[in-house]
Amino acid sequence: MQKFYEYLDAHREQNLAELQRYLRQPSIAAQNIGMTEMAQLAQERLQARGFQTRLIPTKGYPVVYAELGDGPRTLLIYDHYDVQPPEPLELWETPAFEPTVREGNLYARGVADNKGDQMCRMQAIEAWLATLGPLPLKIKWVIEGEEEIGSPNLEAFVHENKDLLKADGCLWEFGTRNELDQFSLTLGLKGIAYFELRLRQMESDVHSGAAPVLQNPVWRLVWALNTLKSPDNRITLDGYWDHVRPPTPEELAWADSLPFDAEQAKAFLGVKEFVNNMDAKAANRAMFYDPTLTICGIDAGYIGEGSKTVLPKEARCKLDFRLVPNLTPEIVRDLLRKHLDRHGFSDIEIIGFSSEHWARTQPDALMVQAARRAGQAVYGYDPLLYPTSGGSGPMYPLSTMLNIPAVCAGIGYQGVRAHAPNEHIRLNDYWLGQKFIGELIKALAEI
Repeated sequence: MQKFYEYLDAHREQNLAELQRYLRQPSIAAQNIGMTEMAQLAQERLQARGFQTRLIPTKGYPVVYAELGDGPRTLLIYDHYDVQPPEPLELWETPAFEPTVREGNLYARGVADNKGDQMCRMQAIEAWLATLGPLPLKIKWVIEGEEEIGSPNLEAFVHENKDLLKADGCLWEFGTRNELDQFSLTLGLKGIAYFELRLRQMESDVHSGAAPVLQNPVWRLVWALNTLKSPDNRITLDGYWDHVRPPTPEELAWADSLPFDAEQAKAFLGVKEFVNNMDAKAANRAMFYDPTLTICGIDAGYIGEGSKTVLPKEARCKLDFRLVPNLTPEIVRDLLRKHLDRHGFSDIEIIGFSSEHWARTQPDALMVQAARRAGQAVYGYDPLLYPTSGGSGPMYPLSTMLNIPAVCAGIGYQGVRAHAPNEHIRLNDYWLGQKFIGELIKALAEI
């Protein structure tokens, strides 16, 4: 592998320039900005490495599909070419789509989530071909354009292309070091169910002097939300916990074995304590295994400068549920509707948005063994294994549905600011990530 390493080191300048060109192309699915151009650019960059590619239509943005190599093993790589909107623009130190290097970091929207990992992987494969010859396995690559809006069409794409996507393992779109800056592998994602609750009481706002005789939709929404969670942060949705599989003793022991510096994490987040003042052990367990219910935002009435005495006509809020075994989006929506009706809030409308099922890979899976071996070769120690991420993504259709073990491994660290202004990666993580991809190809082909 020495020639492979040396090639990558010698081509850092041109690889950085190519990555910057990739990042300059906006691709905001939520706003339909630059999506056609980005799909074509991803396809072009794959073709430049010898991949056979095609754009596969969906009901939304197309999937970029690519294949290269041959051998007894097949590696499926999942990425996405869409990015989060860059707003608020005024908080960026340099423009979001003008990639800028500062103090060893590369700043741009999408560099951490997930265009940096894409280009890192492409360039590693190019280095392999240039120094080691043909790939020792087959690579199948899926780059979708809707991950940041909930991947609404990916499951249908998978159903329609099951035979095309068969593989021995899946490399997921992201990966990160832990808060102690240790290279880590994550073996699953929580599911998600995202809803808007909407309550309209009148045709227009009215003078708040009418409050003695008119229903206030904001108060009703607050009262409804108050039935969903208790002050100690426990979800009180009727029947909810009947569907939650508690973690096994083995899963709890796994969480307890992982390092977690609670004080460092709190300092990084700018908080004084965790919910219920939980200690490091409880916080670690909760992050991996607890379901959540989050109020993501509330919109109602007047919140401008000064005062305005108004009785609002409507109130809205957005909720997300993070799901663990055996919760599904369908179960949660049914429980939420029945709960609101039972508590006298049948007038609240539920509008569903993105939803995804939870997914987990077993730690003894072949793909995990290969990723551990690759991590040992590049970083000099056995990577930490995390059972699941606190976030969500479309791992279920590409992994669980197809019986393909998936591993999250990539170039991130705790401070990348994904989805926020000044998103960035550390370039040293990028160079090491390229070498990890080569070692992963070697390990998976040999196991």
